[in-house]
Amino acid sequence: MASRAARPNWRDRAFVVRTYDFGEADRVVVLLTQNHGLVRGVAKGVRKAKSRFGSRLQPFVEVDALVYPGRSLATIASADTVSYYGARIIDDFDRYAAACAVMETAERLSYDQADPELFALVQEALSHLQSRQHPTMVLDAFILQATEHAGWGLSLFDCANCGTPGPHKAFNAAVGGAVCNNCRPPGSMDVDRETLHDMWLMQRGHAASEARVGQIHRATVAHLQYNLEAGLKSFKIMEQA
Repeated sequence: MASRAARPNWRDRAFVVRTYDFGEADRVVVLLTQNHGLVRGVAKGVRKAKSRFGSRLQPFVEVDALVYPGRSLATIASADTVSYYGARIIDDFDRYAAACAVMETAERLSYDQADPELFALVQEALSHLQSRQHPTMVLDAFILQATEHAGWGLSLFDCANCGTPGPHKAFNAAVGGAVCNNCRPPGSMDVDRETLHDMWLMQRGHAASEARVGQIHRATVAHLQYNLEAGLKSFKIMEQA
């Protein structure tokens, strides 16, 4: 029987989600790509001191990668820098922790299929982390928009349980957002009604007040962790700030 023809190589825009050493000089790199989903590949020789290739396969760098598909791991043959987002991130603990959480969230929400919208949301979040915007607000806006895109959107005005129009003053991640006083489940968070309004704005890509950062972040993290059924390592890093 003739062997199956090798799959053609491809080029795509990508971000490095995480890496780990492989062999003496290689590295396994997990890429979030624009048109091929999440890709795990080997970058050969990148741990050598003189490897310029390896310097490009770093967090918070958008690259144009050449990839050869494989059975279990692809081979990342080259990567050219498109945009570098690390300038204000790597020297600022809060921005670094938020950027790590963006990438970890994106990995958990990505699958082995094209998702240009998720890729664009990561680009936008890393770009905003270069600005004076509050890093936690940037992260929470990313989470709210990315989970909305994934089909886990929150109801932040009408009660998520019975549909009673808001504004309301309680939030429950398991129910799916705002809850009214008549049917709020035990364990619901008490929140300022403006908190839910700010989250509604952020979910739609609009600017929101930084006056309620703490409440917004607690509700957003509860929402993400409930739907992922697990916490993120990056959130633990943020708690150390």
